[in-house]
Amino acid sequence: MMTKNRLAGETSPYLRQHADNPVHWWPWSPEALEEAKRSNRPILLSVGYAACHWCHVMAHESFEDEATAEVMNELYVNIKVDREERPDVDQVNMAALHAMGQQGGWPLTMFLTPDGKPFFGGTYFPNKPQYGRPSFVDVLRGVAQTFREREGDVATNANVIEARIRPQPIEGTIQLTRRDLDSVSAQLAGVMDPVHGGPKGAPKFPNTPLLEFLWRAGDRTGDPKFRQIFLHTLDRISQGGMYDHIGGGYARYSVDELWLVPHFEKMLYDNAQILELLALAFQTSGSDLFRRRAAETVAWLEREMVLPGGGFASSLDADSEGHEGKFYVWTKAEVDKALGAEDGAFFARAYDITPDGNFEGTSIPSRLTAAINDADEPRLAALRAKLLAARAVRIRPGLDDKILADWNGLMIAALVRAGLTFSKPDWVALAERAFGFIIGNMERGGRLGHSFRDGRLIFPGFASDLASMARAATALYEGTGKAGYLAKAEAWIAGLDENHDSLEGAYYLTAKDGEALAVRPGADKDEAVASATGLALETKFRLAALTGKDVYRETADVSMARISVAAAKNVFGHLSALNALDTRLAGLEVLIVGDGDGQLIAAAKKLPFIARTVRSIKDASALPDSHPAKALAASSGAKALVCAGEVCGLPVTTPEALSDSANALRRGTAQA
Repeated sequence: MMTKNRLAGETSPYLRQHADNPVHWWPWSPEALEEAKRSNRPILLSVGYAACHWCHVMAHESFEDEATAEVMNELYVNIKVDREERPDVDQVNMAALHAMGQQGGWPLTMFLTPDGKPFFGGTYFPNKPQYGRPSFVDVLRGVAQTFREREGDVATNANVIEARIRPQPIEGTIQLTRRDLDSVSAQLAGVMDPVHGGPKGAPKFPNTPLLEFLWRAGDRTGDPKFRQIFLHTLDRISQGGMYDHIGGGYARYSVDELWLVPHFEKMLYDNAQILELLALAFQTSGSDLFRRRAAETVAWLEREMVLPGGGFASSLDADSEGHEGKFYVWTKAEVDKALGAEDGAFFARAYDITPDGNFEGTSIPSRLTAAINDADEPRLAALRAKLLAARAVRIRPGLDDKILADWNGLMIAALVRAGLTFSKPDWVALAERAFGFIIGNMERGGRLGHSFRDGRLIFPGFASDLASMARAATALYEGTGKAGYLAKAEAWIAGLDENHDSLEGAYYLTAKDGEALAVRPGADKDEAVASATGLALETKFRLAALTGKDVYRETADVSMARISVAAAKNVFGHLSALNALDTRLAGLEVLIVGDGDGQLIAAAKKLPFIARTVRSIKDASALPDSHPAKALAASSGAKALVCAGEVCGLPVTTPEALSDSANALRRGTAQA
């Protein structure tokens, strides 16, 4: 009978996948680090996540292999980390790999000194020499020999890497303007693929902060090219194989430039961020495609990702039965069997299902090539339902059912915003239920934990949890008007400022009383998810408008001036912060003054959610003396005032005039 290792007692599904390995795995813990120091052995750190295909490949080849495990156990203290559960450990070591001049990815395979400092690493290592890489066993022996025979050199290298990855205070400030944002927008438009959408080349990631930035550019400037790039990219993503046409939901990225062949894992955070973009795309174009994709994605979420109590699971695996994508692909024969010959042929033409296939002899359903009439959609919907039922009997990909506060926050905000856009109150209710789960299970003394599963909570949480959930609370307040949500948003932003020590404008990922690592990681750079700093800046600018408290705008302005220095050097890494700056400089603050004219409120809420806040006040006394609308609000009668930055338009009393004022101010053409 196989003896389980120390991972058997962990809650992470990814760690538990390795509980039967012959490797003597440790979870990341003080005890593991102490064992490395006691035995003076280097640490072999393996970081991955449950939905990661190449993580599974390396596990099958090496970690399940007795001979490889014997070498690992002899030479190393072996630590396995779930990157989603411990983003701090992952971020420090991924930064170290980049500092070594290597491209990142998962599985992340790092070699650390006994005190936890990275000195060498890579990603996937094959069990046998291939892909131009040495075998994993050869690497293990070579690194261990270097550690034994050149320990001084190893320590020097670790110290150099530590110095390179330590977050540095940003020197100086920059006051970026609307013109600067427009200039950056023009530059980014030039890197986009005019044929397939998204950035040029492959692989292609959704890069939602980039798409949001381009949407904002189009809305802010009125230049149709930005709108066209945004809509075209989202159309291609939604028609290609990256989208699950049978069951709904989006995969993590496409390996090709066509958006055809995905890595098949489905992540909660991708679908949350894309859902918001679908709502924006619908508001912009009125295209029914985006309405359908939003509805299908929420249906997938409800069917496969909502857990008991209302929280959302983290991801679905790329693999099933040991093969990537097997659950999602079809042969022509399988389609014909499920639908019959006539319907099968019709469906195959619509979704690129061919005898030869478009992926390893099978077909990924795709709408990239076939022209479909809208009149065919009801018939196709019925056929998709039949295929979904047929697919349900297949062996399903694994579900990672841990609940992450930051990813849940992204989905909560998306559900509220999309629910209001598409008049779906049940989506807002779904968001409220998830929010209630987080409050009830993941908050301790007003502070948030990060990951929850089987009654166990990783605490304290990270800056990303506070920023994402504060943003979600703000969205819920804007969507429902319930004051409790606003109070939560303010409390979590205060906790962020108190416990995550602003690093000259940016936040640290870990709390000041969190576990000490080789370095304390920052939280200012966008990755697959917008950075905690970017999310917090957006939320502060919104809170300033919603509460009338200048302190939010003032502190965010200070941070923004610092972050802008970093953004000027690395635009792609700071797009969420630049999106927040758009909210500051051109975001619309709509004030409904008086008795709350229902028509004016309705007209205000029809404006794109990303570009406005709406606040009802009784009279001018609700505004601080510094507010540019103070004098205008003092005039008698019910009215609306629209402001952007430090400029406000004249009072308006009709929905049509409100819309005109909003457009003029958003595009910087209004007369105050």
